[in-house]
Amino acid sequence: MPENPHLLLVDDDIKLTELVAAFLRDNGYLVQVEHRGDTAIDRILKEQPRLVVLDIMLPGADGLAVCRAVRPKYGGPIIMLTALNDDIDEVAGLELGADDYLGKPIKPRLLLAHIRALLRRFDEGEAEAGGKPVANRRLTVGDIVLDQGQRQASRQGVVLDLTTAEFDLLWLLGQHAGEVLSREEIHQRIFRVEYDGVDRTIDLRISRIRKKIGDDPRSPQIIKTVRGSGYLFAAR
Repeated sequence: MPENPHLLLVDDDIKLTELVAAFLRDNGYLVQVEHRGDTAIDRILKEQPRLVVLDIMLPGADGLAVCRAVRPKYGGPIIMLTALNDDIDEVAGLELGADDYLGKPIKPRLLLAHIRALLRRFDEGEAEAGGKPVANRRLTVGDIVLDQGQRQASRQGVVLDLTTAEFDLLWLLGQHAGEVLSREEIHQRIFRVEYDGVDRTIDLRISRIRKKIGDDPRSPQIIKTVRGSGYLFAAR
Protein backbone atom coordinates (compact mmCIF):
# COMPACT_ATOMS: atom_id res chain seq x y z
CA MET A 1 0.00 0.00 0.00
CA PRO A 2 1.40 3.44 -0.85
CA GLU A 3 2.63 5.62 2.01
CA ASN A 4 0.07 8.01 3.48
CA PRO A 5 -2.87 6.99 1.27
CA HIS A 6 -5.18 9.87 0.39
CA LEU A 7 -8.67 9.44 1.87
CA LEU A 8 -11.66 11.72 1.29
CA LEU A 9 -14.16 11.83 4.14
CA VAL A 10 -17.57 13.19 3.05
CA ASP A 11 -19.96 13.98 5.90
CA ASP A 12 -21.95 17.09 6.87
CA ASP A 13 -21.40 16.51 10.62
CA ILE A 14 -18.44 18.87 10.98
CA LYS A 15 -17.53 17.95 14.56
CA LEU A 16 -17.69 14.21 13.89
CA THR A 17 -15.73 14.59 10.67
CA GLU A 18 -12.96 16.47 12.46
CA LEU A 19 -12.68 13.78 15.15
CA VAL A 20 -12.64 10.88 12.66
CA ALA A 21 -10.21 12.68 10.34
CA ALA A 22 -7.82 13.36 13.24
CA PHE A 23 -7.95 9.69 14.28
CA LEU A 24 -7.22 8.49 10.75
CA ARG A 25 -4.36 11.00 10.37
CA ASP A 26 -2.87 9.69 13.60
CA ASN A 27 -2.89 6.26 11.95
CA GLY A 28 -0.90 7.38 8.92
CA TYR A 29 -3.50 8.52 6.41
CA LEU A 30 -3.69 11.77 4.49
CA VAL A 31 -7.30 12.79 5.09
CA GLN A 32 -9.26 15.56 3.43
CA VAL A 33 -12.87 16.39 4.23
CA GLU A 34 -15.89 17.57 2.29
CA HIS A 35 -19.29 18.49 3.74
CA ARG A 36 -21.49 18.70 0.62
CA GLY A 37 -22.47 15.98 -1.81
CA ASP A 38 -22.52 18.10 -4.96
CA THR A 39 -18.99 19.43 -4.44
CA ALA A 40 -17.81 15.97 -3.35
CA ILE A 41 -18.60 14.64 -6.83
CA ASP A 42 -16.19 17.07 -8.48
CA ARG A 43 -13.49 16.43 -5.89
CA ILE A 44 -13.66 12.66 -6.18
CA LEU A 45 -13.42 12.73 -9.96
CA LYS A 46 -10.65 15.34 -9.99
CA GLU A 47 -8.53 14.16 -7.05
CA GLN A 48 -9.12 10.39 -7.39
CA PRO A 49 -8.52 9.65 -3.68
CA ARG A 50 -7.34 6.22 -2.67
CA LEU A 51 -10.60 5.64 -0.76
CA VAL A 52 -13.83 7.55 -0.08
CA VAL A 53 -15.86 7.42 3.13
CA LEU A 54 -19.29 8.68 2.09
CA ASP A 55 -22.26 9.57 4.30
CA ILE A 56 -25.71 9.07 2.78
CA MET A 57 -27.45 12.13 4.26
CA LEU A 58 -25.69 15.12 2.66
CA PRO A 59 -26.71 18.59 1.46
CA GLY A 60 -26.47 19.32 -2.26
CA ALA A 61 -26.65 15.65 -3.29
CA ASP A 62 -27.15 12.61 -1.10
CA GLY A 63 -24.58 9.86 -0.84
CA LEU A 64 -26.46 7.56 -3.21
CA ALA A 65 -26.45 10.26 -5.90
CA VAL A 66 -22.73 10.86 -5.32
CA CYS A 67 -21.95 7.15 -5.62
CA ARG A 68 -24.02 6.88 -8.81
CA ALA A 69 -22.30 9.90 -10.35
CA VAL A 70 -18.69 8.98 -9.62
CA ARG A 71 -18.64 5.19 -9.93
CA PRO A 72 -18.25 5.04 -13.74
CA LYS A 73 -15.00 7.09 -13.53
CA TYR A 74 -13.76 6.30 -10.05
CA GLY A 75 -12.31 2.87 -9.38
CA GLY A 76 -11.32 3.19 -5.73
CA PRO A 77 -13.15 1.74 -2.72
CA ILE A 78 -16.23 3.52 -1.36
CA ILE A 79 -17.43 2.99 2.21
CA MET A 80 -20.95 4.31 2.80
CA LEU A 81 -22.13 5.55 6.20
CA THR A 82 -25.67 6.20 7.39
CA ALA A 83 -27.60 6.80 10.56
CA LEU A 84 -30.75 5.34 8.98
CA ASN A 85 -32.05 1.86 9.76
CA ASP A 86 -33.64 1.40 6.34
CA ASP A 87 -32.43 -1.70 4.49
CA ILE A 88 -33.42 -0.06 1.19
CA ASP A 89 -30.59 2.45 1.59
CA GLU A 90 -28.12 -0.32 2.38
CA VAL A 91 -29.07 -2.36 -0.67
CA ALA A 92 -29.25 0.71 -2.91
CA GLY A 93 -25.75 1.76 -1.90
CA LEU A 94 -24.30 -1.64 -2.70
CA GLU A 95 -26.18 -1.78 -6.01
CA LEU A 96 -24.69 1.57 -7.01
CA GLY A 97 -21.17 0.27 -6.49
CA ALA A 98 -20.31 0.91 -2.84
CA ASP A 99 -17.79 -1.62 -1.54
CA ASP A 100 -18.68 -1.50 2.12
CA TYR A 101 -21.44 -0.23 4.38
CA LEU A 102 -21.29 0.85 8.02
CA GLY A 103 -23.98 2.23 10.30
CA LYS A 104 -23.60 5.39 12.40
CA PRO A 105 -22.60 6.28 15.01
CA ILE A 106 -19.37 4.81 13.70
CA LYS A 107 -16.57 3.59 15.94
CA PRO A 108 -13.30 5.05 14.58
CA ARG A 109 -11.37 1.83 15.19
CA LEU A 110 -13.98 -0.20 13.32
CA LEU A 111 -13.86 2.26 10.41
CA LEU A 112 -10.07 2.02 10.43
CA ALA A 113 -10.25 -1.77 10.27
CA HIS A 114 -12.62 -1.63 7.29
CA ILE A 115 -10.42 0.93 5.51
CA ARG A 116 -7.32 -1.20 6.00
CA ALA A 117 -9.10 -4.33 4.79
CA LEU A 118 -10.45 -2.65 1.66
CA LEU A 119 -7.14 -1.03 0.74
CA ARG A 120 -5.30 -4.29 1.30
CA ARG A 121 -7.64 -6.18 -1.01
CA PHE A 122 -7.55 -3.47 -3.68
CA ASP A 123 -3.74 -3.38 -3.57
CA GLU A 124 -3.52 -7.16 -3.82
CA GLY A 125 -5.87 -7.12 -6.80
CA GLU A 126 -3.82 -4.45 -8.56
CA ALA A 127 -0.57 -6.34 -7.99
CA GLU A 128 -2.02 -9.52 -9.44
CA ALA A 129 -3.53 -7.69 -12.41
CA GLY A 130 -0.06 -6.27 -13.07
CA GLY A 131 1.31 -9.69 -13.82
CA LYS A 132 2.51 -10.95 -10.46
CA PRO A 133 2.59 -14.77 -10.71
CA VAL A 134 0.27 -16.40 -8.21
CA ALA A 135 -0.43 -20.09 -7.72
CA ASN A 136 -3.80 -21.75 -7.19
CA ARG A 137 -5.82 -18.70 -8.18
CA ARG A 138 -8.60 -20.39 -10.12
CA LEU A 139 -11.54 -22.22 -8.55
CA THR A 140 -14.48 -24.05 -10.08
CA VAL A 141 -17.53 -24.73 -7.93
CA GLY A 142 -20.35 -26.33 -9.89
CA ASP A 143 -20.82 -24.13 -12.96
CA ILE A 144 -19.22 -21.07 -11.34
CA VAL A 145 -15.59 -20.26 -12.17
CA LEU A 146 -13.60 -17.87 -9.98
CA ASP A 147 -10.38 -16.37 -11.30
CA GLN A 148 -8.44 -14.55 -8.58
CA GLY A 149 -5.75 -13.29 -10.97
CA GLN A 150 -8.36 -11.56 -13.15
CA ARG A 151 -10.58 -10.75 -10.17
CA GLN A 152 -13.42 -12.20 -12.20
CA ALA A 153 -16.25 -14.67 -11.72
CA SER A 154 -18.39 -16.33 -14.38
CA ARG A 155 -21.28 -18.74 -14.51
CA GLN A 156 -21.84 -20.92 -17.56
CA GLY A 157 -19.39 -18.72 -19.44
CA VAL A 158 -21.16 -15.45 -18.59
CA VAL A 159 -19.05 -12.97 -16.61
CA LEU A 160 -20.75 -11.80 -13.42
CA ASP A 161 -20.84 -8.10 -12.56
CA LEU A 162 -19.43 -8.29 -9.03
CA THR A 163 -17.93 -5.51 -6.96
CA THR A 164 -14.49 -6.10 -5.47
CA ALA A 165 -16.03 -6.77 -2.07
CA GLU A 166 -18.53 -9.24 -3.52
CA PHE A 167 -15.79 -11.10 -5.38
CA ASP A 168 -13.69 -11.33 -2.21
CA LEU A 169 -16.59 -12.88 -0.30
CA LEU A 170 -17.44 -15.31 -3.11
CA TRP A 171 -13.77 -16.30 -3.39
CA LEU A 172 -13.61 -16.99 0.36
CA LEU A 173 -16.74 -19.14 0.18
CA GLY A 174 -15.36 -20.91 -2.91
CA GLN A 175 -12.16 -21.78 -1.10
CA HIS A 176 -14.31 -23.56 1.47
CA ALA A 177 -16.96 -24.99 -0.86
CA GLY A 178 -18.97 -27.67 0.90
CA GLU A 179 -18.11 -26.23 4.32
CA VAL A 180 -20.20 -23.99 6.55
CA LEU A 181 -18.54 -20.66 7.38
CA SER A 182 -20.02 -18.69 10.26
CA ARG A 183 -20.66 -14.97 10.03
CA GLU A 184 -18.03 -14.52 12.72
CA GLU A 185 -15.42 -16.42 10.72
CA ILE A 186 -16.26 -14.65 7.46
CA HIS A 187 -16.13 -11.26 9.16
CA GLN A 188 -12.81 -12.08 10.83
CA ARG A 189 -11.21 -13.30 7.59
CA ILE A 190 -12.40 -10.37 5.48
CA PHE A 191 -12.08 -7.47 7.92
CA ARG A 192 -9.66 -9.02 10.45
CA VAL A 193 -11.68 -7.67 13.34
CA GLU A 194 -14.06 -9.46 15.68
CA TYR A 195 -17.72 -9.64 14.61
CA ASP A 196 -19.89 -7.47 16.89
CA GLY A 197 -23.10 -9.35 16.16
CA VAL A 198 -24.72 -6.24 14.65
CA ASP A 199 -22.87 -5.49 11.40
CA ARG A 200 -25.02 -6.75 8.49
CA THR A 201 -22.46 -6.13 5.74
CA ILE A 202 -21.87 -9.83 5.13
CA ASP A 203 -25.60 -10.62 4.91
CA LEU A 204 -26.14 -7.80 2.42
CA ARG A 205 -23.27 -8.96 0.25
CA ILE A 206 -24.60 -12.51 0.26
CA SER A 207 -28.00 -11.18 -0.84
CA ARG A 208 -26.43 -9.20 -3.69
CA ILE A 209 -24.26 -12.13 -4.81
CA ARG A 210 -27.25 -14.46 -4.89
CA LYS A 211 -29.11 -12.10 -7.21
CA LYS A 212 -26.13 -11.75 -9.52
CA ILE A 213 -25.46 -15.48 -9.82
CA GLY A 214 -29.15 -16.30 -10.31
CA ASP A 215 -29.63 -18.05 -6.97
CA ASP A 216 -33.28 -17.91 -5.88
CA PRO A 217 -33.23 -15.80 -2.68
CA ARG A 218 -36.37 -17.54 -1.40
CA SER A 219 -34.82 -20.99 -1.77
CA PRO A 220 -31.09 -20.60 -2.51
CA GLN A 221 -29.36 -23.71 -3.82
CA ILE A 222 -25.88 -22.30 -4.48
CA ILE A 223 -25.10 -20.16 -1.44
CA LYS A 224 -27.17 -21.66 1.32
CA THR A 225 -28.00 -20.20 4.70
CA VAL A 226 -27.43 -22.75 7.44
CA ARG A 227 -29.65 -21.45 10.20
CA GLY A 228 -27.77 -20.76 13.40
CA SER A 229 -24.45 -21.56 11.75
CA GLY A 230 -23.61 -19.44 8.71
CA TYR A 231 -23.28 -19.80 4.94
CA LEU A 232 -22.44 -22.72 2.67
CA PHE A 233 -21.25 -22.54 -0.95
CA ALA A 234 -22.74 -25.81 -2.17
CA ALA A 235 -20.20 -27.98 -4.00
CA ARG A 236 -22.44 -29.65 -6.59
